[in-house]
Amino acid sequence: MVSSHSILKIQKFTFNYFSENTYILYDDTSECVIIDPGCCNTEEETELKHFIDSNHLTPVLLLNTHCHIDHILGNAFVSETYKLPLQINKEDLYVLNAGALVAEQYRIPYIASPQPGNFLVEGDIVTFGNTSLDIVFTPGHSPGSISFISHSDKFVISGDVLFQSSIGRTDLPGGSFETLENSIRTKLYTLPDYYTVYSGHGNETSIGVEKRSNPFVKGG
Repeated sequence: MVSSHSILKIQKFTFNYFSENTYILYDDTSECVIIDPGCCNTEEETELKHFIDSNHLTPVLLLNTHCHIDHILGNAFVSETYKLPLQINKEDLYVLNAGALVAEQYRIPYIASPQPGNFLVEGDIVTFGNTSLDIVFTPGHSPGSISFISHSDKFVISGDVLFQSSIGRTDLPGGSFETLENSIRTKLYTLPDYYTVYSGHGNETSIGVEKRSNPFVKGG
């Protein structure tokens, strides 16, 4: 599925055992950013690479919204293939470093993610090509969850913070419903209703739809 917002395009892949959404964002310059690579086997890695190669894209950023295992399974592949440093929020570093243990618990193969080359904090702006993404700190599902917002193209990539008719689970280590609810209300529901939400699992939604009908966090 390809969604186009003016010159910016978003390609979604659904990967791994958890049906996780991996995103490639790219614009007219052919520079691209890879967010939450969840590719976990050769077939999925090939699918990701084929899309990049066939569209003549140049990956310039590797970003994680958060570091739960389903969102980091492809970090090593992307980092090594495209020589990109990983960028996360520092509060999720221990979640990242628990990846091997979690993979063992789930009995899934895992090549350890590289350590971050840079830590992202709220207020940072990441840029590629002619595109910029604002960083907002949205903890609760994990302690270091961040969301990426494009105000020019009217969307947010929310990771596992907000889903269509749902929210991220808060029963994992470092999770908190109160914290997550606050993140959604103060960082996401303050965006215009027409902003599209690209989540870490499932289909796209919009801020307005979730404010009106999300059964877990209603807009006020």
